[in-house]
Amino acid sequence: MNILKDTFGRKFPYIRLSISDVCNFKCGYCLPNGYQVDKNDSRKFLHLDEIKRLANCFSELGVNKIRITGGEPTVRKDFFDIIKILKFESGIHNVSITTNGYKLDKKAEQLVNSGLTGINISIDSLDREGFKNITGHDRLPEILNGIEILQSIGFENIKINAVLLNGINSSIKDFNTWAKYIEKNRVDFRYIELMRTGDNLDYFKKYHVSSGIFKEYLKENKWIYQTFGKDAGPSLNYINPKYKGKFGIIAPYSKDFCKSCNRLRITSRGDLRLCLFGNTGINLRHLLQKDDQLNELKDLIMKQMQFKKESHHLELGDTGSTKNLSKTGG
Repeated sequence: MNILKDTFGRKFPYIRLSISDVCNFKCGYCLPNGYQVDKNDSRKFLHLDEIKRLANCFSELGVNKIRITGGEPTVRKDFFDIIKILKFESGIHNVSITTNGYKLDKKAEQLVNSGLTGINISIDSLDREGFKNITGHDRLPEILNGIEILQSIGFENIKINAVLLNGINSSIKDFNTWAKYIEKNRVDFRYIELMRTGDNLDYFKKYHVSSGIFKEYLKENKWIYQTFGKDAGPSLNYINPKYKGKFGIIAPYSKDFCKSCNRLRITSRGDLRLCLFGNTGINLRHLLQKDDQLNELKDLIMKQMQFKKESHHLELGDTGSTKNLSKTGG
């Protein structure tokens, strides 16, 4: 079996697959004015047959995990069909999603029954008004209720992500609120540093803060850094025996962040993106039309790996071709 590797020796068992760049929330750091149709790109989103061929190809290249992203992936009417194709009609064993949690309380049981193995939910604040101000939607109660339903039917692989925003959710009070939540709930909570994209410079300047403030909080409160293998990805993880859940930090501006990169990205229109903030990539769609194109598709992907850079250059203000995070799945 060919295994996806780059010229720096990194392996890539993990694909982030965007199936839509449409999102029904209006988060200030991503789509503050809501989703806007890109008039310069008339291509439709990947359809089911294309997704199946793509998954089969990556499976033969050693990929064992696909995370479905967006936009908001659950807005697609065939969303559950996509999960089933990935889980049961390809060689992918781990199928997870990243979602804003819209109508999670109504979808929870169907998500579990679909074969999903993990879920990441974006919750930037446990304060109802704060959540509404960030996302433009007053839906925090239904999202938290959805998590309770998932837990009640035995679904355990639940992660919560929050973008760390200076002066909005970055206080000791905020940190304590999350600590109290994961004390009783077996979920992984991670703060993600706000990342600059092509169209959020003013927002970034106003609200970016280093994740070091949260790392210091964890140190002061005796959270223990948890180590994994070198291919485990860039998240820093912390445990405390008094708590059911875990804390984590994703700090893309930190030194050597990219050394543990283990993922590639596919956009909703079939572009292979080697880096979230890179300028290189290629469209694969012309090789997703027939089953007998598999070997040609594999060869193209393998050849592209030589172009993957050692690191992004966010610290220099270089955001690559990423206009906003809904385009490539964040």
